[in-house]
Amino acid sequence: MSVVADPHQNSLGRSGQDRGESVPLKDKDGNCNAVDHVLGDGKEPGTRDALEEVQEAEAPDPPGGKRETWSHNVDFVFACIGYAIGLGNVWRFPYLCYKNGGGAFLLPYAIALLIAGIPVFFFEVAIGQFLSLGGLSIWKICPLFKGVGYAGLVMSFWLNVWYVMPMAWALLYLVNSFTTSLPWEDCDNTWNSDNCVANYSVSDNVSTTPTDEFWNLYVLEKTEKIEESGSIRWQLALTLLVVWITCYFCIWKGVKWTGKVVYFTSMYPYVMLIVLFFRGVTLEGAVDGIIYYLKPNFARLGDSEVWLDAVTQIFFSYGTGLGSLIALGSYNTFKNNVYKDALIVSCINSGTSFFAGFVIFSTLGHMAHVQHVDVANVTASGPGLAFRTYPAALAQLPISPLWSCFFFSMIFMVGLDSQFCTMEGFFTAAMDEWPKYLRRYKEIFIGITCVISYFIGLSMVTQGGIFVFEIFNNYAASGISLLFLMFFQTTAVSWFYGVDRFYRNIEQMIGYKPFIWWKICWVGLVPLLCFGVFIFNLIQFKPLTLDNYEYPPWAIAFGILLALSSMLCIPGYMLYLLVVTPGSIRERFTKCITPNWSEEDYRKGIPLPRDANQKIQGPYQDYLPPSYATAVAEGGPTPV
Repeated sequence: MSVVADPHQNSLGRSGQDRGESVPLKDKDGNCNAVDHVLGDGKEPGTRDALEEVQEAEAPDPPGGKRETWSHNVDFVFACIGYAIGLGNVWRFPYLCYKNGGGAFLLPYAIALLIAGIPVFFFEVAIGQFLSLGGLSIWKICPLFKGVGYAGLVMSFWLNVWYVMPMAWALLYLVNSFTTSLPWEDCDNTWNSDNCVANYSVSDNVSTTPTDEFWNLYVLEKTEKIEESGSIRWQLALTLLVVWITCYFCIWKGVKWTGKVVYFTSMYPYVMLIVLFFRGVTLEGAVDGIIYYLKPNFARLGDSEVWLDAVTQIFFSYGTGLGSLIALGSYNTFKNNVYKDALIVSCINSGTSFFAGFVIFSTLGHMAHVQHVDVANVTASGPGLAFRTYPAALAQLPISPLWSCFFFSMIFMVGLDSQFCTMEGFFTAAMDEWPKYLRRYKEIFIGITCVISYFIGLSMVTQGGIFVFEIFNNYAASGISLLFLMFFQTTAVSWFYGVDRFYRNIEQMIGYKPFIWWKICWVGLVPLLCFGVFIFNLIQFKPLTLDNYEYPPWAIAFGILLALSSMLCIPGYMLYLLVVTPGSIRERFTKCITPNWSEEDYRKGIPLPRDANQKIQGPYQDYLPPSYATAVAEGGPTPV
């Protein structure tokens, strides 16, 4: 609020009469200067004195109530670990590793990690902490690109809808594991066909395994094509409902409650991974699986698909671009060392992926030994690894129901903490943008969104629901739409807001400038990588398939519309803002890329000039007439 617009208030938006005293606006030389007062009275940006802290404590609550923060920094670290370590670490990384040359895949993976994974992870949590806002409101630093925030909001909503499905499947497997004999160990169940053979060493074009039939004929009751949707599987509808209720109660009370939940949800999978690791490496044939997992095939490095898989796996496993990391970082205190936290979480994330490979392939090596086949013939990609191949391996272990309970409870927990952190990103972005209408009714808003998401998700628990799931999996919040968003996100901050200015903002928070490598990545390497992979995906576009079934054109068109529902937010909002902004084309563009700082931002001292050699500009002109400065010092200018 401007002093001129409201003559009864001083630069902090509080009148002298309300406080019972006036605050003289004097600079360090004793001269009255409103700009120095607003910008910290000559102090370094980001520093605070006792008066400022008292004024902040006395400030009226913003619309919708005060914004929460983490109770402790360790809450933030555990939340990031739980969010980043998801289902992709358990089944996708090991599969990609053996598919693309075993140990040789680790080289492009490591390069992608240094160029894209860690830099973007650090970028998102840092900008969230700097502004203490969600993924939509942060774009006041460059309003022209606010469409990136809307795109992330749409994408995270779609992701929340379909990401719960593997958890619903895992919960159904978990329930069926509480028995003396796993239902996928034999062919004596009501859903088994005449072609079912429990002997895994039999391999022909006719026989099917009990594991495959449990997945296709019991869990999914899969139809032949997407047009045959069939009826709703009430078992999956029930487990999906349980998952949504669990997610709701994990986040409904805010981040302080969520910070306590993640202690369990993020650590439990590690306990189970360690237990399954020691069980796996002691099995006969485990060494063969581990060798197959790690043995390098350097000839594969010349294949562009290997590098593409490495980049997409980094983006997939780190969960960047959706606004969730921005939301998690926004609940930090301003002085938190987000740089250190980002490096720690990144190392834990990739280390977990590597460790999960030993857990998976030691067990698959044992399965290959029992079947007298090569490891390559017992593995499957995607959901098939977690819900077909690995259950078959568990069925051959002693006390198989116990190990099955361990494994599927781990899958459920791994998905759960990633899910409710993604939900936190969605709700934070919405409530920060419209706090007056949403923050005070947070529990109701979260509940309504969960109900809507559940009913949309029912389309994936029909007999043909797996076909719908694959459309969402491939188009809604991954692939080209995610790359498109991340390109504009890094470009907007690095080139329009200014990477040097952002680096100095980080210095305000942590007290020193990070290594220059991250700046190089944000300015050039990440945008170029996103652009290159985006173009490669368009050139190599292939029709969507599932188990040799090729989707019809209308289904692929629906998937493309899902992708465009988020992508079009970026150019659409740019066009809208340029049209409604007054002035010439140049003036409009200049206004749209100029940060829209609030008085609260100036009070904190966080606005900085784009060029470090320029003087910080406040909401007032630099040289005030003596009479005006005196009037301000006495409590407010005389009304005109």
